Amino acid sequence: MSNPASDLFHATWSTHPDNCASAPGRANLIGEHTDYNGGPVMPFAIEQRTWVAVGRSSGKTWEAVSSLDGRVHPVSAGGRMPRAWTAYVAGVIRAFRTRGVELPPSVRVAVASTVPVGAGLSSSAALAVALVRALASLSGTRLTRVSNVELAYRAEHDHVGVQCGRMDQTIAVFGQPDHALLIEARPAARRLLPFGRTALMVETGRSHRLAGGALNDRHAECTEALSMLRAGRPDLTSLADLTEADVLQLANRLPRVLVRRVRHVVTESQRVREAASALAQNRFRRLGELLVEGHASLRDDFASSCVEADAIVEWAMGAGAWGARLTGAGWGGAVLVLAPEAAMQEVRDAVTERFLRRFGRTPRSWTTRAAAGVRVERV
Repeated sequence: MSNPASDLFHATWSTHPDNCASAPGRANLIGEHTDYNGGPVMPFAIEQRTWVAVGRSSGKTWEAVSSLDGRVHPVSAGGRMPRAWTAYVAGVIRAFRTRGVELPPSVRVAVASTVPVGAGLSSSAALAVALVRALASLSGTRLTRVSNVELAYRAEHDHVGVQCGRMDQTIAVFGQPDHALLIEARPAARRLLPFGRTALMVETGRSHRLAGGALNDRHAECTEALSMLRAGRPDLTSLADLTEADVLQLANRLPRVLVRRVRHVVTESQRVREAASALAQNRFRRLGELLVEGHASLRDDFASSCVEADAIVEWAMGAGAWGARLTGAGWGGAVLVLAPEAAMQEVRDAVTERFLRRFGRTPRSWTTRAAAGVRVERV
């Protein structure tokens, strides 16, 4: 059976690819902006995926095509990074080279995806993870799952310039059907938790751009706060190591805006661990309450929400949802809604109707379940 990237590859270059892989997008149940601050996260891989097909060519340059625009783009891993999506292709090439892996001098890359772009569902990590896996097969490189995570992370963080943690790449590799994944930063640990429910995703319609944007600004604020606190506590290694009692004593040590950023990291880390306990016990009402608390913290302390997301959360809760919150880095993207199966359609209809009345457009919404991580595909 063919896959969409292989079909696009053949339609573009009239030949078949050598290798293909796919990786999922992700929805983060809870744990936003904690991973790069040393705290836990709890994402799950979604059913929507990105497929990448690769093949050697006789030319001297790399080329890439995406189902988004159907145009063939030249890709160079030298000099300045491209400003288009091909930056992720160039970033992966550079990550391989940094590791000492020699890739072919000329490769064609075809990308097809059902992961919404700009919706906070990690379409970029899905692309990087799938491309790393496909190129490893193409070059005959033995690749562990941990190495797959690291190469994709280095491509996005070191070369594209997104100041992210490793959550997105980790769940794109280690995702399992009907499970969420609790990821602890220190000590590094992963634990699968049962999550066999349907989640409703409602897109705000406001896209976000991570590299060089607000995420990097928040990362810089967190780094500044940690640096200032370490002047009095040299042993402090991350903001997530602080307690809520510590936060109450920060008013005279940090600017007010940095206190809010730190408070979010500390309280969100606690919510993740409580959510893991609730999920393990099938206490979905409590899990939903934690999601709403997390959204309020994103809105008030981390200032990473948007008016559309705030409204969706309010309307979903009013229609009978267990919980809802903005998922992903923020400043747009999508809201994740948990609700009883019997109430899911009623919640969806209510949110759609009220969104249309207030914002004059119908929001894109869809359901998904926890799915599998990266895999090799037949070409």
